[in-house]
Amino acid sequence: MWENWSGEQRCTPARVAEPDGIEAVVAEVETARAAGQTLRPAGSGHSFTGLVPTDGVLLSLGRMDRVLNVNRETRRVRVQAGIPLHRLNDELAAHGLALENLGDIDRQTIAGAIATGTHGTGAGYGNLPSLVEGLTLVTGTGDVLQCSREEDPELWRAARVSLGALGIVCEVELRCVEAFTLHGVDAPAPLETTVASIDELIAGAEHFEFYAFPHAGTALTRTNRRTAAPPVPRPAWKAWASDILLTNHVFRAACAVGKARPALIPQVNRALTRAVGHEERVDRSDRIFTSPRLVRFVEMEYAVPRAALPDVLARTRAWIEETGFAVNFPMEVRFGAGDDALLSPAFERDSAYLAVHVYRGMPWEPYFRAVEAICDEHAGRPHWGKLHFQTAETLPSRYPAWDRFAAVRERCDPDRVFANAHLDRILGA
Repeated sequence: MWENWSGEQRCTPARVAEPDGIEAVVAEVETARAAGQTLRPAGSGHSFTGLVPTDGVLLSLGRMDRVLNVNRETRRVRVQAGIPLHRLNDELAAHGLALENLGDIDRQTIAGAIATGTHGTGAGYGNLPSLVEGLTLVTGTGDVLQCSREEDPELWRAARVSLGALGIVCEVELRCVEAFTLHGVDAPAPLETTVASIDELIAGAEHFEFYAFPHAGTALTRTNRRTAAPPVPRPAWKAWASDILLTNHVFRAACAVGKARPALIPQVNRALTRAVGHEERVDRSDRIFTSPRLVRFVEMEYAVPRAALPDVLARTRAWIEETGFAVNFPMEVRFGAGDDALLSPAFERDSAYLAVHVYRGMPWEPYFRAVEAICDEHAGRPHWGKLHFQTAETLPSRYPAWDRFAAVRERCDPDRVFANAHLDRILGA
């Protein structure tokens, strides 16, 4: 049985395939098609949605995890689709390169991260798919297609955020930058002041985000600026104390208390925000961007126009207060530039991202539905790797290029070899 990271999604496929290259992927697609089976790709299982589950063939990318080529002059790297981000970051650093932006989790495969529109934060920076310069894709008819801005550009715009609906991404070419150091500052600040000053805050640093616990009036801000200073890695004991003991073990204990005694959640949330102090770090960029996530949760995230953020955040907090719904995880707010991937949540729109979480094993649907309804009023677009309730009837009006993506899907997978119940729901059969 396959199960995702959160434990919410699982399936028992008819067969698990583990190809080690493009030819083996082609053979698996042709075999599945001939047998009348569907086939779904699986990376590290960090998507919260039903993108992977299948009763057909589950195709694992675990053996396709190599760096194929590094060009220092052009700062381009070509990798197999199954390489996890943490290994890719180490490989790039060894060549004096880095990705210009990252999310806060680095366990995903590069194919899974781009397929779902994974992003970091920074008003001037796009999501991970915006770094993709080229792709190699095996379609539902067994064809091997190359695409880039110059070669089959419409496929390139569709395949960068594809949900695994167009084919199996086998190789990815990424645009990199020279390795750089970040000066990261984590600090508490009044939530109202933070929201009121949001334009200045995101303009004043390359990468800015904040967390806000329900029932607490403090924002936990995270500001990362680029610096010419050399990296100063923390001692191992200090990294463990901060990232593992406090951020994970202590937080897990607080979540467990809230799960057992929901009435205590407001008090616990306020205690946690009071306990957070000022911390500064200077280190390699990916070590500042990412951090370990050991506490299991479920998540929903929406991209809305930046101007809509104060309303969305205020109404979400008000709903929690009015209903008394038990939420012991902070909301996370990030920012990003628009892009041109057809199904990107940031397609042609600079965006604010609001992510809401619930501790694993606690009720989440009423909360997520309420937040989604608020975001719906601002033409919100769901993160494809996070839980949501949208369908093929509600989604097209939010994506100006929806029909263009559908046309590419028809070309690449006319027989729906890559279909499953989740894709039928959100894209149509």
